[in-house]
Amino acid sequence: MTTYKALRKNPSATQAGPQIIAALRDIPVAALSDNMHRNIGTAGLHPYHRPVAQTMAGTAVTARSRGGDNLTYLRALEFCRPGDVLVIDAGGDLNNAVVGGILSFYAASIGIVGVVVDGAIRDVAEIREREFPVYARGITHRGPYKDGPGEINVPISVGGMVVNPGDIVVGDQDGLLAIPQEGVEQLIEKARAHLDAEAQTIRAMKEGRWDRTFIDALEARCNN
Repeated sequence: MTTYKALRKNPSATQAGPQIIAALRDIPVAALSDNMHRNIGTAGLHPYHRPVAQTMAGTAVTARSRGGDNLTYLRALEFCRPGDVLVIDAGGDLNNAVVGGILSFYAASIGIVGVVVDGAIRDVAEIREREFPVYARGITHRGPYKDGPGEINVPISVGGMVVNPGDIVVGDQDGLLAIPQEGVEQLIEKARAHLDAEAQTIRAMKEGRWDRTFIDALEARCNN
C-alpha cells in the first residue's frame, strides 16, 4: 500500500478469466440472484444508460470517496484495466455529482465496461444516449469537489451490497450483483439450469399445460 496525499491506494486484484466474463454476459442478473439466496445485490441504485441486450460483467476496482468529491475517482481510473468495472462508494451522497458525461466517456474509451456510483451523477441526457453502463443513486447538476480523502481497492458498500476488489460485478436493467470469483463456475451452471427451467415453463404456458398444483403446496405451507 502507498499513500499519495489524501488517498490510500492498493493494487488491483487479479481479473476474472475471459471465458467466465463471456458466460456471465449471457445470463440475466435475476437468474444469478435467484441462485444467490435472493438477498444479495444493490437496492436504490438505478441504470442511466441506454439498455442493451447483454449483461454488464467485469472485475471490480473499488473506490471509497467523501460524498461529492471525485479526486479518488480520477486516480482510480489509473488502476482500471480493460474489462474492469469501477465501483465507487460515495456514501450515497446526492448533493454533488462525482461522475458526469466527460468522465464516463473517458472510462469507456480506456476499456472499462461499466461505472457504479453510490452517489450522484450528472449529464444524464448525454449518458442515456450511450450504451456504456452507468449506475447511480441519483442525479444533480452540481459538480464535484476534488479534495479527497479516499481509498482505492478496499472493501466497500454500494446500495447495501458489499463489494471486494476482484469481485465480478454484473448488472442489467434489474440491478447489480457482486460475485466472488471463487465458486463462480458453479453459479453459472446453476443459473443456466434455472434459465432452461424457465424456458420449459414458458413453453408449458403457451401450450396450455402449466401445472399449477405447486400453488396448493405453497398455500398449505402458509396456513400453519
